[in-house]
Amino acid sequence: MKKWILALLVLVNVIFFAVMHWGGSLTVDANNPPAQAALNADKIKLLDMNAPAASAPASSVAASAPALAPVVQSAATSPPIGKLNCMEWGELSGTALLRAEKALAPLKLGNRLKQRLSEYANGYWVYIAPMKTHAQVEQKIAQLKARGVADYFVIQEAGPWQYAISLGVFKTEDAAKKYLGKLQGQGVKTAMLGERTSKLKYTVFVLSHLEGTESSQIAALHKDFPESELKLVPCN
Repeated sequence: MKKWILALLVLVNVIFFAVMHWGGSLTVDANNPPAQAALNADKIKLLDMNAPAASAPASSVAASAPALAPVVQSAATSPPIGKLNCMEWGELSGTALLRAEKALAPLKLGNRLKQRLSEYANGYWVYIAPMKTHAQVEQKIAQLKARGVADYFVIQEAGPWQYAISLGVFKTEDAAKKYLGKLQGQGVKTAMLGERTSKLKYTVFVLSHLEGTESSQIAALHKDFPESELKLVPCN
């Protein structure tokens, strides 16, 4: 009798333990998510599908975006004729001035080409000392041409400077020395530098409303006059 009661108590304890250990899982609804899913509910963010997408960092956009093609200026946005280039070319004198005038003539710029005169109280010049006869002058000019010197001016007026050959006049001594060195490098050994106290006159060409091709042509002409200056200026 006592053994039967003891066995019954053991069986009751086993059943009680089984219910306590596995009973909860047996009663869970399979359609419901596990309780752990509710623990992180406060970290879930609902997305508004109608809202614009967040901007990516600038560095990633720059790395992934394709390079933009350059904008091509249309004819409608090109500057109108009359608002293109305006230039000044100078200062020129003597034979350099005559050559420049001759070179500009084929462009037929009309009233778009004007001249402005500049005067200086004194300056410097590079010259060849006066010669005794006109024949000597002609011989010297032939030598200059053979050495590639195209700019010169023979002084014809009677006086102590008659038959001297001016090779260029300059506002500063440094500019005159530079040109003298160039001539000596070309083999013109008789050239010398001197100071002038008489007024020096120079011409500046004022060129306005130039089209692109005209500007290029004038820039090409300027290469034959290295001692002059060609610069862009505002158009009036």
